[in-house]
Amino acid sequence: MVNSVTNLGRSGVFDWLVQRVTAYVLALYTIFLIGFALTTDIDYQTWSGLFGQTWFRIFSLLALLSIGAHAWVGLWTVSTDYIKAAAPRFLFQAACGLAMFVYLVWGIQILWGL
Repeated sequence: MVNSVTNLGRSGVFDWLVQRVTAYVLALYTIFLIGFALTTDIDYQTWSGLFGQTWFRIFSLLALLSIGAHAWVGLWTVSTDYIKAAAPRFLFQAACGLAMFVYLVWGIQILWGL
């Protein structure tokens, strides 16, 4: 058994729940975007109009946070299963955490135009 302070919820049940909830959010976001693409003639104005609406920015932010949490739980699980030595596992998890943080900040900057 691996005891680590780098897991998201400190509990397998919580991590399982995070995976399921974030998967539903990402599925809804994907279904919406596919439906939008199939039913709309997309050009710059349409796409800009969609992302200009506050509700869609919030939905996109929720999807962005969901993909970060979903990826973290998945990568933490894989790293604790396959990287047994503490130092390489920590370095891998730190690199993944840093990458996810950078992508999250970058996504928020793009989404909200900060």
